[in-house]
Amino acid sequence: MGGSEKTDAKVDQIKGRAKETVGHAVGNERLEAEGRGDQAKGDARQSVEKAKDAVKDVIKDD
Repeated sequence: MGGSEKTDAKVDQIKGRAKETVGHAVGNERLEAEGRGDQAKGDARQSVEKAKDAVKDVIKDD
């Protein structure tokens, strides 16, 4: 996983968790939804980077 991409994915996940938690605490459904969206974005980025790493490992092993 590339350093910058990995960091971006983690930032999205953490930011999403924070937004969701704050939104829930203050009763703001929009903020909660944004938080879930940010988490999903981070999860997707992380999955893409892991897939890239897996492909690189397969190619490297050949």
